[in-house]
Amino acid sequence: MEIRDMEEMCEAQQGTIVREALERVGDKWTLLVVGMLESGPQRFTALRQRVPGISQRMLTRTVRHLERDGLVSRTVYSEIPPRVEYELTEVGRELLPPVLAMADWALANSQKIEENRRAYDQSVAQQEAAKLQPQQ
Repeated sequence: MEIRDMEEMCEAQQGTIVREALERVGDKWTLLVVGMLESGPQRFTALRQRVPGISQRMLTRTVRHLERDGLVSRTVYSEIPPRVEYELTEVGRELLPPVLAMADWALANSQKIEENRRAYDQSVAQQEAAKLQPQQ
């Protein structure tokens, strides 16, 4: 794959494609679900247990979107009770390296990001407090 410059990627048609792809894979649940499917097919319940904090409704929406985009396949087994498994497709597996790189980056930089957030919030609070002080 050829690396392109950002300007070229943001042109009208390509920009829409890039934004839609980033919108899909950029949300927190998609990254976690794709990462959890790295190890192979997962039943819905097992996947829900492996993705901390995700509700049944949000997992349902996430896997449906991933299935629609061709990143995940859904297999229904005619058993009683019915069994459904989700698995990354070839395109979904291509997404694993950047997803895992993003997760590694987040873990490696989480402390710095938290420190920056605290410093920013403190600065904004001080600026707001200064605005409330009577002018002399």
